[in-house]
This record gives sequence, C-alpha cells and structure tokens, in this order.
Amino acid sequence: MSNIVEIQSVDTPNHFQTDYLSVAERYAAGKALRQQVKRSEHGRYEPAANRPDPIAILEAQAKTRLPDLVSLRYARMSPSPFAFLRGAAAIMIQDIAPAPTTGLTVQVCGDMHLANFGLFASAERNLVFGINDFDETYPASWEWDLKRLATSAVVAGRYLGADRASCQTAVRSAVQSYRQHLHEYAELGYLDLWYANITEAEIFKKLPDELHGRAIRIAGKARQSHHLQVLDKMTDLIDDQHHIIEAPPLVVRVETTPSGQPMPQAIQQLLENYLESLGADRQFLLSRYRILDVARKVVGVGSVGTRCWVVYLEGRDTGDPLFLQVKEAQPSVIAPYADSLSGHKMPDDHQGHRVVAGQRLIQGAPDIFLGWGEQDGIHYYIRQLRDMKGGAKLEPGKFRLSGLPNYCGLCGWALALAHAKSGDAAMLAGYVGKNAALDDALVKFAEAYAEQTERDHEVLLAAARQKRIQIEA
Repeated sequence: MSNIVEIQSVDTPNHFQTDYLSVAERYAAGKALRQQVKRSEHGRYEPAANRPDPIAILEAQAKTRLPDLVSLRYARMSPSPFAFLRGAAAIMIQDIAPAPTTGLTVQVCGDMHLANFGLFASAERNLVFGINDFDETYPASWEWDLKRLATSAVVAGRYLGADRASCQTAVRSAVQSYRQHLHEYAELGYLDLWYANITEAEIFKKLPDELHGRAIRIAGKARQSHHLQVLDKMTDLIDDQHHIIEAPPLVVRVETTPSGQPMPQAIQQLLENYLESLGADRQFLLSRYRILDVARKVVGVGSVGTRCWVVYLEGRDTGDPLFLQVKEAQPSVIAPYADSLSGHKMPDDHQGHRVVAGQRLIQGAPDIFLGWGEQDGIHYYIRQLRDMKGGAKLEPGKFRLSGLPNYCGLCGWALALAHAKSGDAAMLAGYVGKNAALDDALVKFAEAYAEQTERDHEVLLAAARQKRIQIEA
C-alpha cells in the first residue's frame, strides 16, 4: 500500500485532490498496514553477509570532495562513535534500506541525529525549535529518519556517559513523543499544520522545572547569535575595512576558482544566479547590500570536504552586516534507495534546489534568504550564516545527562512535525499507534545499530593506523 497523498515539488504543476478519505478512514488504513509490516519488525537489525566495507563508502564520497579536506573529515569522525555516526549517513542508509517498510513516504531529513536539531529565528523573529540540517533531504520512508534518530539517542547517550537503562529511556522518549505528536497533528487542518511550529513557550511547557534555567541560557545565547556577533568574531578591521579572519584550514581565503576566475567575481556571479530563486521582495532587500569579502569555511562533520563559502556583505554601514553561507549541495545519499518508493521526484537537476525545496516543506519557518545557485557546474544552496541559531552542546561536561530524555522528546516532536507536514499524518498515526509496540522495537534496533556504529568506528581507526586513510593531526 502506498501513501495516498504524494508530495508536490514547488515546480510541479499542482492538482487538487479528487479522492477524499476522512481522518478516521486514513487512520484505519494506517492501522491496517500493521498486518503487512508488524511494528516489531522494525526492531530487527543484522548486518548483511556481503555488507560493503564502510571505509570504502567514505572513500567513494571523498572522490567528489576537496582533496585537501578529506583527512579533516576523517579527523572529525574519529573522536567517538557519535562523531562517526554524524558523518556516516551514507553507511547507515545502505544498512537499513533493505528492511521492510510500510510504503508511507514523507520528506525525510535523511541525516536524522540528535545534533541536527536546534533553535532558529522565524521570519517574525521568534525562536522556534526544529531540524536544522537538510543536505540529504528526499522523499523516502519515514522509518529511516526515526531509526537514525533512535540510534543516535543510544550512541550519543553512551558518549555522554549514560548507562543502558538511561539510553533506552532516551529512545523511548523520542519515539513516544513522535507517536503522540503525530496523533495531534493528524487532527489539524492542512493550513493549521502548515503554520505549526514548536515555539519557545511550548518548549518550556514540556520541560521539567529543573531544566528551565539551562533552556533560558540556550535561548538567550541563540538571541545573541546574529550578524553583528559574526562581524566581531570573524572579521578584523584593516584600513577602515572589515575583512574575514583566516584560520587555516577551517577558514581560508581562496583567490581564484579552479578555472582561474577571481573568487570575488565568481561569487558575485553565483549570487546573481541565486537571486533568481528568491521572491521579488528578497531580491530588493539583498540589492541594498554589497559584497566585501569571501572565504572558504569548513562546516559540520559529514559535510567536510564539500565546498562552502562565507560571504560578508554590508548594507547601510558597518553596523549593518550580512553574512551568507554558500554551501555545496551534492546528490542525497537517500536518493538511490528512495526512487522505487514514490512517483514524486525532487528537483534532482539542481541539488541546491532539492535542499531548499525539502527545507521549505518541512521546517515550517525557513530562513528568509534561503535559495539556490550554481557556479562552474557546482550546485549550491544559500542561507544566512548565523541568525539566532543555537542549540544544546552534546559534549560530556557540557550537556546535563539527566536532560537527555527530555531533549530526545523534543527531537521526536520536531521529527513528527516534519513528517506530518510532508506526509499523511493520519495514516502514520494509525500505523504507529498509541501503545509502546514501536518504542520497544526501536529500542532493540537502536542498541543493535549502535553496536554496528561502534564496530565501524573501530574500523575507521584501524584504517588510519594501517595508513589506508589519513586523519589530520
């Protein structure tokens, strides 16, 4: 059985729904899917007998990345299994894609783990909580996102020092929250669902009193994360002009493109191409800014090695800076496994467009400058570098372990909202149900795949010891 409502691309001619099923009927249809794929089946994981070498998968990805940054990517994946998991979306999808799925398609994040959530500003300048990484987004099985999120709860929990019972509680909190909020979203009208987001006030209602102080500090820090702060941290004043500070290899100034074109000129052309992806109001707003400096910046874990630029622009004066992040978009690691699941196609002719279309569909309050462009055949998406963005630091000593279940519950909530916006919330709610059957299954799966992640992490370290790969010191 396939999903009733297909996702429509922003560039796909829209059509109105001609067949109507009530919420109750769609809920019943989702519940009936349990006869085809029992919820307990989602708990199974055994590595395939011919499982591909995980390092070979990373090496294949490295072929499309900047050679001088590949060793840095390995370095960022090496400190812990959680760091490895963050860079291993391509490895995990080939492990879980063969498992039975319900056939219900949503716009998946594609790289769903605990570090890919956070606070950001809505267009109205309110703080909201949600998914913040969309490089791999694609129409695919909802199960894949939830399995990766559940696994990350165990892997991150172990990294933070949690015992087995605490890790299990974290998984249950994420999955239970996902289920409960799907039921709530299934009752909303489509417009109400479109406008729904997770506000700061709603977060405080969910958190226990003892976590309010920490949440207030995180929100306060996010409010202080703005373009003037970037100006202070990332630039120096030289001859009355701000310039981006170099910090090799993380931030470097590149003079020319591989074709020999001056980089400022190339970025100017890219941004002119990008403007076409924005509405007339955003085009007018950006036209008031001028480009002052450009530098290459390394970001993330899984993204290391892809091309990423920071563009410093100035508006009225030095007190009116704007920093844009121009990030390369490569084909989603999900795409090879998702093509058979849905007749819908994302705009795969432009990977930046794919990322933007997916983010606009599921984030609910995307960056006003979110768009896409192209330069020398490389696809990019563009967004603000820092605009009231913030979140929890999942590091020992920086994250309160007792708050892990609550944080996982927030992440499960955000994932439910994303899936409800882009899929059939009623059918999903009917399938996941109101009891703990799915929670039990995903605890079992998450523990099994956490052990797989730990083994793969050891393989990475062994490959470095054997000089097969180089980890930057």
